[in-house]
Amino acid sequence: MRIVTGLLAWSFIVGLGSAAFAQDPKVQQGMKVYADQKCSMCHSIQGKGNKKFPLDGVGKKLSAADIREWIVDPRAAEKKHGSTAKPPMKAFANLSPADLEALVAYLASLK
Repeated sequence: MRIVTGLLAWSFIVGLGSAAFAQDPKVQQGMKVYADQKCSMCHSIQGKGNKKFPLDGVGKKLSAADIREWIVDPRAAEKKHGSTAKPPMKAFANLSPADLEALVAYLASLK
């Protein structure tokens, strides 16, 4: 019983941490930008979307600057990181600065 109670408490605390971060307005806006730009056509998060290019954990692997580069200049990012993924990612250089920063914040939160 004590082990189960401890596990439930730990799960609750971990869940609160994730929920608290998801409450960040910039991250929430980034989630909307991700959906509006139909990023899930090529990428997946938590198993939702195209499983070929998952973004789970991208915030642990890449800096915010690297994530930004992948969004606005994927050709440069491909060269920098040695990516040979096919098809190559299209550039989203026409996002507003606010939408770009929100999308970067959201993706950086995926740890």
